[in-house]
Amino acid sequence: MGEKLLEAVQYVLDFGPTVMLPIVAFILALCFRVKFTKALRSSLTIGIGFVGIYAIFNILTGNVGPAAQAMVENAGIDLPVVDLGWPPLAAITWASPIAPFVIPLTILINIGLLAINKTKTVDIDLWNYWHFALAGTLVYYATGSFLLGLVGAGIACIIILKLADWSAPMVQKHLNLQGISLPTLSSVIFFPIGLLADKIIDKVPFINKINISPEKIQKRFGVFGEPMMVGIILGILLGIIARYEFKDILTLGINIGAVMFILPRMVRILMEGLLPISDAVKKFLNNKYPGRKDLYIGLDIAVAVGNPAIISSALVLTPIAVILAFILPGNKTLPLGDLANIAVMISMVVLATRGNVFRSVLIGIPIIIGDLLVASALAPRITNLAKDVNFSFPEGASGLVSSFLDGGNPFRYWLMKISELNLFALLLVPIIAGILYWLYKTTKDKVYHS
Repeated sequence: MGEKLLEAVQYVLDFGPTVMLPIVAFILALCFRVKFTKALRSSLTIGIGFVGIYAIFNILTGNVGPAAQAMVENAGIDLPVVDLGWPPLAAITWASPIAPFVIPLTILINIGLLAINKTKTVDIDLWNYWHFALAGTLVYYATGSFLLGLVGAGIACIIILKLADWSAPMVQKHLNLQGISLPTLSSVIFFPIGLLADKIIDKVPFINKINISPEKIQKRFGVFGEPMMVGIILGILLGIIARYEFKDILTLGINIGAVMFILPRMVRILMEGLLPISDAVKKFLNNKYPGRKDLYIGLDIAVAVGNPAIISSALVLTPIAVILAFILPGNKTLPLGDLANIAVMISMVVLATRGNVFRSVLIGIPIIIGDLLVASALAPRITNLAKDVNFSFPEGASGLVSSFLDGGNPFRYWLMKISELNLFALLLVPIIAGILYWLYKTTKDKVYHS
């Protein structure tokens, strides 16, 4: 039965998010009494919007990735753990024994929390449920208990939905994504870290006055401060650092500029399709539960990555990540596959700082350090997981493998250590819970009104 369930899940997942999301959106729209033709048009528009978003996002990663790898080669870094990137890790996770059960578990948890008014997020991004599945898989491998693995996945789901609720007001104001929350684990887990670090920076003289944002750059430099021009300039600088030839430097600059110009337009297409469904969901729930006007549709972080401040922060952090990998004591991870995805990691930090690129880069440095060390520590377990599901290792990666972005995620590592009854991890539970409660109370006005 387990194998048949896994085959069914794999069949559905093979459609990919650009097909799955419109299907889920269409079913959701019909459930909330949207007219058939309107539901069809809206869901197809969502799919088309995501096709555009992923196409442009692939241009970003396809250009930044080789430049980042060139930096690694130029630096002469030779480390034993190869960063596969998140896509292979997602494939490995979906092939694990626990993964098929995570989709229905997540749906049930989401529906249950909505019913008792403990979340505002309707997470329709089924593809990204793999984030919860990976958390559960790590717990399962650490404890040998299938039940504890499901509990781990469930805990991850609940926490991420709550963080998505917490950050949603800022998502709508500063990223202009009305009715949207972003429950992508690899991003939203850093939102409270961004808020906390932002509060600390507020207390530091001189540094607290520095505010480098796309809006301020554009105001000061005119046409040369427009997101398109900033992308071109940063792309050129990245090409120079990667020691590209002149032609390739210019090509990289134009491509990054194109990403910053086109990606927000793709998001607008997505929003055009999403708004009718979002309005219908809110209307239905307002009738059933009076006063509930703040419901959010949970989507992939890709809809936010086109923000100029996010891309700018990621491009600045890319060479910094290479340097850190080279000099960081205890690091064993060679950052390759996920270097082009730093925008995903840093996006919610940029949101927490309200688009301040300077602060985002500053906060991003310790985050990258933490991810490198966690990716190194988890490499043996991820390698064993890959071998257990008969993953085909790429040439040159016959030893230890990990993922800088998701294999290095500190939240999953902490959850795994808790399941192992690690004393330090257990002691952190009340401490971090207390910090999060204090942070929520002290930043509430900033999140909801700034």
